[in-house]
Amino acid sequence: MNAYDEYMKSIVKPMREELVQYGFTELTTAEAVEQTMDNIEGTALIVVNSVCGCAAGLARPAVREALNEVTEKPNHLLTVFAGQDKEATLMMRDYFPEVPPSSPSIAVWKDGKLAYFIPREQIENFEMEQIKEHLSGVLDQVSNK
Repeated sequence: MNAYDEYMKSIVKPMREELVQYGFTELTTAEAVEQTMDNIEGTALIVVNSVCGCAAGLARPAVREALNEVTEKPNHLLTVFAGQDKEATLMMRDYFPEVPPSSPSIAVWKDGKLAYFIPREQIENFEMEQIKEHLSGVLDQVSNK
């Protein structure tokens, strides 16, 4: 590993831990994504994490806050890290090919298919509260179907 990779690893570590400490399973390899997604049952909240400011100040906090508000939490909380775990991120994106790559982004998976997707365009330039309300509404709606 070169000096740049070591530097980025140290910068990204707290960004990874923010979701993991909240109960998310971080999938860092394509194999881990494939094994998880091919065997998943119920609902999953999938966060495509990123180093950008809108991930740090908007997406991750909104996800945490939305999970505190919903009546029924997803069965699985999953995350991949765009730009860091490239193969894992590409594999995850293969599970929802109908949407263009976007990071950060938030996907809701139910019964083996994409139920809802919030791209960067619906995160960036919005208030954290708006994103939280959007996501908690989606999670409540998906869990009640």
